[in-house]
Amino acid sequence: MKTVRWIIIAVIIILILWTGSKYNGLVTWNESVKTARSQVENVYQRRLDLIPNLVNTVKGAAATESGILTAVVEARAKATATNININDAAAMAQYQKVQGDVSSALSKLLAVVENYPTLQSIQAFRDLMTQLEGTENRIAVERKNFNDTVNTYNIMIRTFPTNIVAGLFGFEKAEQFQADTGANVVPVVNF
Repeated sequence: MKTVRWIIIAVIIILILWTGSKYNGLVTWNESVKTARSQVENVYQRRLDLIPNLVNTVKGAAATESGILTAVVEARAKATATNININDAAAMAQYQKVQGDVSSALSKLLAVVENYPTLQSIQAFRDLMTQLEGTENRIAVERKNFNDTVNTYNIMIRTFPTNIVAGLFGFEKAEQFQADTGANVVPVVNF
């Protein structure tokens, strides 16, 4: 009888330790997802911080294009007001849409810039464009890192036996960044 009691106690202790280990692993990966999300937001913020300088530089040389400059400023304002929620697909889609609007507005601005060779020769403008290009590359890298981290986390919370612990403690699936609408369409370039 005493041996059975010790076996039961040992099994309970093993289960508690195992559950604690799985829980700690889930917490670690959940925090990794949050860190990756923060890094994506950090790079998006860098882009948003560059936009006022870019707009002011373009303003002087391309005063007739105020509508496009206004669209860029408005897109930036919407982007700064939108928060990301990795556990809510609709909120994540809204966040991606707002960031896509910023990209679209910047693309239109860059198309306008091509009509102003004087602007293209200004060193400050070229420096801003280099920084913006680098930032766009950083965004792509950080979004990939975020998606990789989310993928690992989502696999972990869905695989047996960790899914039991995830369910017990309320760990939810995180949403990944998706490609912007129309990203699968090859742009037509005419010379």
